[in-house]
Order: sequence, then structure tokens, then C-alpha cells
Amino acid sequence: MFDIGFWELTIIAVVALLVIGPERLPRVARTAGLWLGRGRRFIRSVKADIEREVAADELKKTLAKQAKLPEMYDIVEDTKQAIKRTQEPVVEKPPAQDEAVAKKSNDASG
Repeated sequence: MFDIGFWELTIIAVVALLVIGPERLPRVARTAGLWLGRGRRFIRSVKADIEREVAADELKKTLAKQAKLPEMYDIVEDTKQAIKRTQEPVVEKPPAQDEAVAKKSNDASG
């Protein structure tokens, strides 16, 4: 962000020491640190809010695209119907051998 090196910081510290004085410098440095921390937290929260808004906007766009696709609705409905069919009880038919035996016994008795 800022390109401040060691020597620039040293010059700033010396000027601050001369202007503010050694007695008030620690208090001023502490206050400046608090303000810098508050500024960073504020910037971080604004950045997080913007990222959340962008993510929400992208999600809305994606949902809008999916809502426009009727094929997707048809696929979902077909899948629901297939699931319902598989959940229906299965009626077992007697095997072919049992039918043949039943016919022979009916033919023999009648």
C-alpha cells in the first residue's frame, strides 16, 4: 500500500521527537496506534461487507439463471416421481413354476 522504508520511519520518529517532545511522545504514539487499529478494523469490516454483498449478488444471479431453465425443473420433477415410484410397495407375482403347478392341479381335479 504505502512504500515506507526504515529510513523514512526513522526520519518521522526523529521529527516527532523534536516537535512533540520526549514527555508526550509515548502518549501520542499510543493514541496514534489506537486510531490506526480502529482504522484497520473499519477497513476490514467494510471489505468483508463488500465481499458478502458480492457473494450474495452472485448467488442471486445463479439462482435467477437456474429459474429460467425449464429443463432443470423437468429434471427435478422426473427425479421426484422416480423416487415416489421406488417408494411404492412392490406386489410380488407368483413365479411361473407355481402357476404351472396350480394349472396342473386344477386340470387334475376338474
